[in-house]
Amino acid sequence: MQRRKILRLCTKSYTFKHKPIFIPMPACLKSYICLALLACLLIAEGCKKNSPSTTQPVVATLKATAPFPMGSAITSNGILSNYFYQGVLLTEYNSMTADYEMKFDITEPKRGAFNYAPGDAIVGFAAQHHLRMHGHNFIWHQALPDWVLNFQGDTPAWETLFKTHIQSEATHYKGQVASWDVVNEAIRDDNGQLRNQDVSPGDGTGSIWRQHLGPDYIARAFQYAHEADPGALLFYNDYGQEWGGVKLDSMIALVTGLKNRGIPISGIGMQMHIDINVDTAGITSALKRLAATGLLVHISELDISVNPGNDPNIVFTSALQLKQSALYQFIAESYRKNVPAAQRYGITTWEFCDADSWIPPFFNRKDWPLPFDATYKKKPAYFGLLKGLTN
Repeated sequence: MQRRKILRLCTKSYTFKHKPIFIPMPACLKSYICLALLACLLIAEGCKKNSPSTTQPVVATLKATAPFPMGSAITSNGILSNYFYQGVLLTEYNSMTADYEMKFDITEPKRGAFNYAPGDAIVGFAAQHHLRMHGHNFIWHQALPDWVLNFQGDTPAWETLFKTHIQSEATHYKGQVASWDVVNEAIRDDNGQLRNQDVSPGDGTGSIWRQHLGPDYIARAFQYAHEADPGALLFYNDYGQEWGGVKLDSMIALVTGLKNRGIPISGIGMQMHIDINVDTAGITSALKRLAATGLLVHISELDISVNPGNDPNIVFTSALQLKQSALYQFIAESYRKNVPAAQRYGITTWEFCDADSWIPPFFNRKDWPLPFDATYKKKPAYFGLLKGLTN
């Protein structure tokens, strides 16, 4: 068909007494036109064969597969100096949480002297690449500078310190940070009470905020944050929900009580620092109970340890990899099944590459808790998570 069209174009048609007369073109012009048209045809066919849409398979990613945001904790060093780190982040994720750059000891190392440069680098990167930014955190019993730990003042002075820090940081990032962990890990593991004094003297488990500001400091933290940035979503963030028992009961009582009082709380962060021996029934039960509060539910700091026994000779065998992969899959499936779509704030892993995990240095052990290995390659854990987002 194409050749007949080209040959037709190589002649010229006239009419004489309503009868068509075909007069051949000069041979040199006819040859030139035919060759040019044939060349165009061959080029077009070649472009069609080499088109990326027909030769390159579409590769699934976490962010493209999930029906909710997929996030990771991020450090400024990673996004500013590591090409592979940036590549995985931008390919796989559409949400970011500040790992440590927005905590109290970084943002206000001296009273009234705020240091936002590390946080600004993260927030700016998120804005540049259109990733959702989640702030972490305003109030925690850890990561406090010496001036706070050694502060001498009465209750009103402590309240001023507390309020000023929250509102200064919230105001600085107003309109740039979509959501915040306002209060982090305020509940004891053993009895579900608010942290107050150390369980053992000097062990760091107590909370100076509860000691100096009373039990309702959490509600005031949310109020102060909301006053400074009314558009930000505000979360209470903690670990251990999958244990059930008094800790989960206390968390639900806390957030439900805040909500019922009209305190501006938007959701609860379920950290999920777990290991491969976790009771999966506990995860399912916790997700159902958290969803029943009507608040947003954020799996906020997910990682899965494979060496909870601190075995110095452990080998990351295929069996361990597959067990970890199956658990990542289960978590994604359970989140989708048990949390209504309107309440899913997303799944965030605490970093994404084993080389950047907090677990090996903190526990001084070998471990491989994340979806990507130390060279930023996808592990079975990645494919388990991807499958859980798909099924």
